[in-house]
Amino acid sequence: MRKGPFVCLCIFGVALAGCETDNNGMPTWATSATPVESAANETPVALAGSETPPATFTVQDPADVKYYPSDEPLKLALEHFNRGHFGTAAKYFEDAVAKAPEDASAWVGLAASYDRIGRFDLADRAYKQAIKLEGETTAILNNEGYSYMLRGHLAQARRKLLKAYEREPRNPTVLNNLKLLNSSARIIRRDPNENL
Repeated sequence: MRKGPFVCLCIFGVALAGCETDNNGMPTWATSATPVESAANETPVALAGSETPPATFTVQDPADVKYYPSDEPLKLALEHFNRGHFGTAAKYFEDAVAKAPEDASAWVGLAASYDRIGRFDLADRAYKQAIKLEGETTAILNNEGYSYMLRGHLAQARRKLLKAYEREPRNPTVLNNLKLLNSSARIIRRDPNENL
């Protein structure tokens, strides 16, 4: 019965005997049959005739990786939004905010999806929730401005976009939306009596 721990210690000692560290403190594996040629060798060397693969070094311990239930729906929502599938994106964003109601980015994505499918009443609610969580960020102000532009409420759009511009005058998205707003304001008006 007492031989068990002794045998385990011997096996552990033999395993450690083949392990060395290089100048960077990274282990390199060697035996007398396969010597390490350079101290700068940072990757594990497979032992000749060894059945086990060399050790791999990970940056993060798998036990430290956290899974959040909203991760998968949020990822899918973003993919569909970027493809222009706004209805499908809205469904995934809805799932994401149901699973993680404190995720402001999911609320903003949900609002933007609602904007694109013309559900402005739902978009307003989602923007309010995002603002409650994060405050009026430049991104939210910009998105609200774009939302009002889609509705044709150009004065409200201008107020939101100018507020975003005051915060970040060099933000390319805000600048682009202001430019788009300015071109929208210059709608060509034709005389109804004019023949086409």
